[in-house]
Amino acid sequence: MRNTSFFKIILLAITVVFFVSCDKDFNTIGGDLIGDEHFGLVHDSINVLSYNQKLDPVASNNLPVNPLGIYEDDVFGTTEANFVTQVVLASVNPTIGANPEIDSVYISIPYFSKFTYTETGDKKYELDSIFGNPEGKIKLSVYRSGYFMRDLDPLTGFLETQKYYTDQVSAFENLIVSDRLNNKDDDPSQNDQFVFSNKGFKDSVYVNGVKTLQLKDPEMRLMLDKAYFTDNILKTASGNLASNDVFKNYFRGLYFKVEKSGASPGRLAMMDFKKGTITINYKEDLVTTTNGQSTTTRVAKSIVLNLTGNTVSLLTNTKKPAYDTALNNPNKTLGDSQLYVKGGEGAMTVLDLFDKTDVKGYDANGNETVGMNHIPDQLDELRRKDPVTGKSIMINEANLVFHVDTTMGATKIPNRIYLYDLTNSTTIVDYLYDGTTGTNAKNGLLIYGGNLRKNTAGDYFYKINITNHIRSLVKNTDSTNVKLGVVVTENINNSAMNKLRSSFTLTDGKVISKVPQAAVMNPLGVVLYGGNSSVPDKKKLKLQIYYTKPN
Repeated sequence: MRNTSFFKIILLAITVVFFVSCDKDFNTIGGDLIGDEHFGLVHDSINVLSYNQKLDPVASNNLPVNPLGIYEDDVFGTTEANFVTQVVLASVNPTIGANPEIDSVYISIPYFSKFTYTETGDKKYELDSIFGNPEGKIKLSVYRSGYFMRDLDPLTGFLETQKYYTDQVSAFENLIVSDRLNNKDDDPSQNDQFVFSNKGFKDSVYVNGVKTLQLKDPEMRLMLDKAYFTDNILKTASGNLASNDVFKNYFRGLYFKVEKSGASPGRLAMMDFKKGTITINYKEDLVTTTNGQSTTTRVAKSIVLNLTGNTVSLLTNTKKPAYDTALNNPNKTLGDSQLYVKGGEGAMTVLDLFDKTDVKGYDANGNETVGMNHIPDQLDELRRKDPVTGKSIMINEANLVFHVDTTMGATKIPNRIYLYDLTNSTTIVDYLYDGTTGTNAKNGLLIYGGNLRKNTAGDYFYKINITNHIRSLVKNTDSTNVKLGVVVTENINNSAMNKLRSSFTLTDGKVISKVPQAAVMNPLGVVLYGGNSSVPDKKKLKLQIYYTKPN
């Protein structure tokens, strides 16, 4: 009997400790909103007003990565992505000897790739960030550009960076100053039938005078016109190579132009052009004198040009009719049933998290506000304090879940979307408070979310955590319920903003002049279900809130 009582006491003590610990952890979440009372968990699913917003030409100079190629999407249409870059000398003012003659000149730009396995001594690779039919080809032409790209904008008194926009294709094409430089006629894969190949390279290099083979990962490797670079680099006036300021004005840059290759469906790759180089391998005379007798020998030398100057991504879009109609006729009152979200010169979604019903409301003390200007009714209900305890509710979790409309048949669904404070063109607090970082652009900020996911029913969706954003709205009754924006993203860690050529105005009169830079880089698009009443309830965009009320 005594032992039984003892074990009962021990069991009771463990139980008390367990529940006290659990209660402490539970109340830590959102502890700034409520004390240590016990709560009952409540789940609300709130409709969200959401509609399409067309994005006009946007500044696309000096992006971290750029699309190049042709991408055809069954929903959005065709995107042609051209590219322009300045060219600079890796080493300025090179000394070029007598009788220079080029052995080879080529451009090399690495692809995003990963090693997969080795087969019979050869490394096999898989290309990353490449879209379209695996058999797709494009017609690729590289020209010398005569367009001088300024660093600073004279219209701002040279105080701001000069901006170049996605729609300036004709401005650059009208100033092409050479024939096609990648003119190797006996190899159409270099130009008229170019393919993004996953094959590595074996280059011959000299190390301490010994010729060895150097293995290189997959890259764009184009042989260029030797005669052109002889005349315009090796035999140009030495003053043109004296400094990079002079050289950028002299040589200017390269224009990468893409076109359809016959009936091929085309293909597009994301590329880091700033890692690209032009290598000019040549021989020149070396004269040595021994005992008064001169001897001339041919020596091998090289000049390297880097693609690290100013750049601009140029986009041409041919829209599908349904997509074009949706962008030009958004329902800003009831919301759109289908939300088109596309990168580049594309489309975004505008969100208003709470209904604008103006029937009644409550102030911070729970008193009804009649005939007064007040915050939206649903948000009022969340903010209203309990009339007995005087306590606010505690927000445990809040999410936005976007269901993908797979019936539209988009060719490729983006891996991630990005939700931000559209009103102020900045991040939301949950983005800043995430605390998780990834090793690359794809896997950071996992708590904040936005990754493409798939449920047990096989449906695709994106889920974004906005718990702290909603907590702030509920707790701070004077805070503004800002509009939110949704775009595709190429890099979740990049929250920079780029200027639109033409701004747009929200329903509350706010003028928006910027969009996320990471959306400008991404060529993909996705169709999401909106919050319109015509959308089936299980697919409808809603704000999911889990909260507890004080007892």
